[in-house]
Amino acid sequence: MACAYNTIFPSFLVLSLLISFSASILAGGRESFACDPNDATTKGLPFCRVTLPIAERVKDLIGKLSLQEKVKLLINNAKAVPRLGIKGYEWWSEALHGVSNVGPGTRFGGDFPGATSFPQVITTASSFNETLWESIGRVVSDEARAMYNGGMAGLTFWSPNVNVFRDPRWGRGQETPGEDPVLAGKYAASYVRGLQGTDGDRLKVAASCKHFTAYDLENWNGVDRFHFNAKVSKQDIEDTFDVPFRMCVKEGNVASVMCSYNQVNGVPTCADPKILQKTIRGQWRLNGYIVSDCDSVGVYYNAQHYTSTPEEAAAEAIKAGLDLDCGPFLGLHSEEAVKKGFLSEAHINKALVNTLTVQMRLGLFDGPAQLYGNLGPKDVCTQPHQELALEAARQGLVLLKNHGPVLPLSHIRHRTVAVIGPNSDVTVTMIGNYAGVACGYTSPLQGIGKYAKTIHQQGCKDVACVDDKLFNAAIDASRQADATILVMGLDQSIEAEGRDRTGLLLPGRQQELVSNIAKSSRGPTILVLMSGGPIDVTFAKNNPQIAAILWVGYPGQAGGAAIADVLYGTTNPGGKLPMTWYPQDYITNLPMTNMAMRSSPSKRYPGRTYRFYNGPVVYPFGHGLSYTHFVHAITTAPTVFSVPIDGHRRGGNVTLSGKAIRVTHARCGRLSLGIQVDVKNVGSKDGSHTLLVFSKPPAGHWAPHKQLVAFKKVHVPAGTRQLVGINIHVCKYLSVVDRSGIRRIPMGDHNVHIGDTKHSVSLQATTLGVIKS
Repeated sequence: MACAYNTIFPSFLVLSLLISFSASILAGGRESFACDPNDATTKGLPFCRVTLPIAERVKDLIGKLSLQEKVKLLINNAKAVPRLGIKGYEWWSEALHGVSNVGPGTRFGGDFPGATSFPQVITTASSFNETLWESIGRVVSDEARAMYNGGMAGLTFWSPNVNVFRDPRWGRGQETPGEDPVLAGKYAASYVRGLQGTDGDRLKVAASCKHFTAYDLENWNGVDRFHFNAKVSKQDIEDTFDVPFRMCVKEGNVASVMCSYNQVNGVPTCADPKILQKTIRGQWRLNGYIVSDCDSVGVYYNAQHYTSTPEEAAAEAIKAGLDLDCGPFLGLHSEEAVKKGFLSEAHINKALVNTLTVQMRLGLFDGPAQLYGNLGPKDVCTQPHQELALEAARQGLVLLKNHGPVLPLSHIRHRTVAVIGPNSDVTVTMIGNYAGVACGYTSPLQGIGKYAKTIHQQGCKDVACVDDKLFNAAIDASRQADATILVMGLDQSIEAEGRDRTGLLLPGRQQELVSNIAKSSRGPTILVLMSGGPIDVTFAKNNPQIAAILWVGYPGQAGGAAIADVLYGTTNPGGKLPMTWYPQDYITNLPMTNMAMRSSPSKRYPGRTYRFYNGPVVYPFGHGLSYTHFVHAITTAPTVFSVPIDGHRRGGNVTLSGKAIRVTHARCGRLSLGIQVDVKNVGSKDGSHTLLVFSKPPAGHWAPHKQLVAFKKVHVPAGTRQLVGINIHVCKYLSVVDRSGIRRIPMGDHNVHIGDTKHSVSLQATTLGVIKS
């Protein structure tokens, strides 16, 4: 999510933000948004009666609004309707990994100087821990409600970002849960449940899954997201790009979906009824509203020239299913669109039903007796919240290499440590983008300083590392220390919204600094990498003088403490990479604009993500080491599994490798394949182990090489074992998508594997009836 009009329409931005800010001061807070019982003109109106069904209340309210009032509610800085006691409301707030000050709906100051800043999403995803993700969501929504009660935030948060991390250069990959669509979908559902709460149809806050769909390019080789037409096959849409959003809506029950800037196959996503009306609201049954990325409607009119007039652009969006515009466009042109006959007032009413229903579910029309009204400043930046931020960082760190093993460091042997690198003493860098004001920071230098005496040198002025002026001092420090820790990597100057990376190597002369120090260090050299996207560190992986490599993503406000805890063994690392780390050569002649997921050897196209790429990697998806050793065995699993179907079609179900049944023809229900896995910790340290369960389907060359079908985090003390039950929903996770975009369950042998442990199960159709062709 971003302000397109920041770069394309600056006058709109200034006007919108000024109005939005004033509206945000009026919105929420201890003062009633609407339906104040002391207001004699409104207290008896049906839309204020909390005993009535929300649908009746919304219908009554819309019936009392004029067309002029209605169009002013179609934009993020929705205007007040004083005669009905309705104040202005700012819809735009963000909570990607903590309450953020991106967007005018939230601000910090006074009783709320900061909020808990959790690790960036790519780091948290590395934990593969659904319970953790939901816990973070609950904390964030506690703090969000507290700030709303204090008049400092709204209740509609446009998070999370669940786009698939398709290309390693994407500047916003850091915001996502990684490259696997099932992982992204499970993250989305878990985080959204935490944010929105579990109070029936009522909402603690309203989340929004973004950016729908096939959005994963900022600005590559002169092609930017405001002009990009993503040409995507039906197969890839169904198999990859839409999966996290479907899970977010159907399993997370999210209150909103945000459409993206780009076109998909020639149609702007925010003007496409096939994806907004038919897919999101029709097939997935979204219970909520659809919002545009900021000024997306203006973008497809002004930049993409999709319609001839602004009135037609507004009409196309609303008729397609867009309910709310982040930006001024619908507020400026919808009324005229009705007058010119491009749009009916009934279409506007339909949009308002969706937005006003969400506001009702949040309690904005319930008067001053608000849900969660007891939350306040005492509930923000609490000790338990900050401890969860530290725990999230610990769980997200990934140990990539540990030769010797040299880690964990010894309190006795490594008493003096050289801490070197442009990210060695950073604070704000650790929280990545879409962050707010953290409660406080522990930098890597500070964290390590609690375990050992430190000698600090930057080595490079910043991550760009354009010269070697600081090299000698850093080399001298490494010669004096018992161990050297290099904290290198990237920051928002290299990867960010609006900024895709140009390569996968460490920027500037960072690699040179690392190699020089590795040669000169008196003790072991450990490389710590701070980044959102993958880095080609083949040189370090293959260099025996670099004993260990630790990837920390952007680890949040407590990142430095978590890094030190792992380096010194207080925490046993258990994170796994949520994306493939490719060599630099991977992106050679690979346009970011090519959206195909599957490889094409004849076209020398390598394919994308571990599911379809089988070339050389630096580190694979799911890689991550521990200080202990786990072994596992599948103790119970069926060898044959029956899939009940309603019948068969003549033709259409046969693939190159046998029969594959349409998912819609199977009796899915709770059709789950259960397996039991025995996990032993045969090492000397307690640790958490992530079971990544993959399946290799038998469905021919259009199926993935393998796909993640389940994962589970389990804590196993040293010398003990745990029996872990895993259920794999057959229709959801053992299905594949054919070239026509039809999801099917291949019959035959599916090879399930967890690490080196493999098991084959044969799916066999059981016909219960006949489907006529």
